[in-house]
Amino acid sequence: MATKELHAAASGTFSLGGDLTIHRLGYGAMRITGEGIWGEPKDPETAKQVLRRVVELGVNFIDTADAYGPDVSERLIAEALYPYPKDLVIATKGGLTRQGPNKWLPVGRPEYLQQCVELSLRRLKVERIDLWQLHRIDPKVPVEESLGVIKELQKQGKIRHVGLSEVNEKEIEQAQKVLPIVSVQNQYNLGDRRHEKVVEYATKHKLGFIPWFPVAAGQLARPGGPLDSAAKKHNATVAQLSLAWLLHHSPVMLPIPGTSSVKHLEENIASVDVKLSAEEWKAIEEDAKKSK
Repeated sequence: MATKELHAAASGTFSLGGDLTIHRLGYGAMRITGEGIWGEPKDPETAKQVLRRVVELGVNFIDTADAYGPDVSERLIAEALYPYPKDLVIATKGGLTRQGPNKWLPVGRPEYLQQCVELSLRRLKVERIDLWQLHRIDPKVPVEESLGVIKELQKQGKIRHVGLSEVNEKEIEQAQKVLPIVSVQNQYNLGDRRHEKVVEYATKHKLGFIPWFPVAAGQLARPGGPLDSAAKKHNATVAQLSLAWLLHHSPVMLPIPGTSSVKHLEENIASVDVKLSAEEWKAIEEDAKKSK
């Protein structure tokens, strides 16, 4: 789908934590690293070009993590965009260690999480992280211990808001007893709605829901499949239709499609112009159920 003037503002706005207004369609900075989210990208200059284009297109919410690279994504964001535009909100995560390409293990010990925050501050060249998210709850460490140190860092002014990743409703409520939680980042898309109850919880309590892996895949998105057919009907791509559905599905939804290509980035942002009727969306959702 082509559009003359691309701008993320057309996705609408959301108030993160009640005081950070962002455009709902953001950017996930995981793919600007090497293969397996490990090491440097093949072309660091292209990665920086993508990041600069992100901001030009009106995206003011970028999601990253210290584990992306590790360290690489945060560093590239600073190299490409610092000093940052006033309205740019950068979210990062901590709590996953890396043992190699595509390998991730949670560590939720307080001293490790404190190190994660301090090093993210340094790499991003900021005095305060807008949104810091616990990448995973460590089953070996009580979440109260993990978030206790985060609460202290928040009191010190080093973290503005706190979010969680890959959690259920009970875990959100458990964390809320330690400190305010403003967002949840779970795997979610039109074809994978296992976290639907968490979306409903986030919508009810006005928590930002950040779906990772936002583009539908598998049977639903196959060539000639229901999503492919609907996309062609609306002169869009499957990815654009997937992102448009997320924006339609809940007012707290904050999709963060990631890419290392400027062209692909522009196609993603163009999803804000994909408009379907309520009946058409309902038909697509029914098709998605049948494709499982």
